[in-house]
Amino acid sequence: MGTYALSAGYYDAYYKRAQQVRTLIRKSFKTALDEVDILISPAAPSAAYKIGEKKSDPLAMYAGDIMTVNVNLAGLPALVLPCGFVEGGPASLPVGLQMIGSAFDEGKLLKVGHIFEQTLQGCNFIPPLVANGFTS
Repeated sequence: MGTYALSAGYYDAYYKRAQQVRTLIRKSFKTALDEVDILISPAAPSAAYKIGEKKSDPLAMYAGDIMTVNVNLAGLPALVLPCGFVEGGPASLPVGLQMIGSAFDEGKLLKVGHIFEQTLQGCNFIPPLVANGFTS
């Protein structure tokens, strides 16, 4: 697919246009991050779904990543942390919070993430096993 898109007749139509869009995304993030230290957004458009629930719907699985794709295209550091749970039948399903930092400013991003985790540790947002550093 990549060779096809980079071939002589399609370079301008695909690759060049994709690079132009990527530049617009980078500029947009830079403008926002010149005003603030960290951007916060949902990590996904919905709560997590049960394992295997969407395996027959690849488009729905792809749509679940839509909130993180632009950050990757911009080449920025991001951190996703659990910020709560929603009822999903017998088990609660996690909701993720995405923190986005400036390029090469991972230290600040990690500090804010650590403060966020420490703040929520006494709340019922983070299950005890995760809060103590263990996962089930």
